[in-house]
Amino acid sequence: MTGGVSVRDVDAQKFIVAYSAFLKRQGKLPIPGWVDTVKTSPSKELPPQSIDWYYTRAAAVARHVYMRKTVGVGRLRKVHGSTKNRGSRPSHHVDASGSVDRNVMQSLEKIGVLEKDEERGGRRITQSGQRDLDRIAQTTLDDDEEEEEDE
Repeated sequence: MTGGVSVRDVDAQKFIVAYSAFLKRQGKLPIPGWVDTVKTSPSKELPPQSIDWYYTRAAAVARHVYMRKTVGVGRLRKVHGSTKNRGSRPSHHVDASGSVDRNVMQSLEKIGVLEKDEERGGRRITQSGQRDLDRIAQTTLDDDEEEEEDE
């Protein structure tokens, strides 16, 4: 690790934006054909409006797995779920689509960021994935410091 900076030291939103931009620039992340038509949860009315939402979700999943030891699809469904508006009835929490989170994890596996954890189940971060994420965290932190100096 350069300078001992990890993903934990960086603001989550800034890191996710930086890492999703990195994934898009790299161009290796396999993207399913349904990304422009699929809803991400039963609680949503429309598909995501951003054309790069898959990269953002992949970055968020990678960060989530990095922060914990192992994460399964069920845990991600709960994290990415939201409140469903049920009209005149009270709103309730609804888990997100498992297919979307599963496909994101499989895509991250293909580029070597995540791997299956055989003993505990779920996925965990690989060494090279951890190195990548720490490098992005370092550059994000450096960019933040430059912006503060400019002000």
